[in-house]
Amino acid sequence: MRCVVQRVSRANVKVEGKLISEIDKGYLVLLGVEQNDTEKDAVYIADKIAKLRVFEDENRKMNLSIKQIEGEVLLVSQFTLLGDARGQNRPNFIKAARPEIADELYNVTADRLKEHGIVVKLGQFQAFMDVSLVNDGPVTILLDSNKLF
Repeated sequence: MRCVVQRVSRANVKVEGKLISEIDKGYLVLLGVEQNDTEKDAVYIADKIAKLRVFEDENRKMNLSIKQIEGEVLLVSQFTLLGDARGQNRPNFIKAARPEIADELYNVTADRLKEHGIVVKLGQFQAFMDVSLVNDGPVTILLDSNKLF
């Protein structure tokens, strides 16, 4: 499982021009589920997101978690994070999980974040979405449950 965590001052998702989710201060998380991912991967990613300390404390040091600042997460499924363009210019997505598995693990990730006491809003699975954000910092962190980075 792979994700991009962006610290945002606000973010939203629209489908067909209609606003379906929005958050203020927190994280926009783009989540890609890989073929061999399991619930263990979803728990690892959610726990890592919950415990990341990238919000500034009173000394302007990145030292606070999303829960400490009472932030929200906008979680957006994005299979293209598993795209492999190393051998060609057009990426292949053969490592991406089938939709039914990806949707299940996407929801496990959301539920685990909620167990941490974090407000979670969702994109729309398998929809073409317009995602808008104001990246705060900018701060962008890459996470991978296989610890590739």
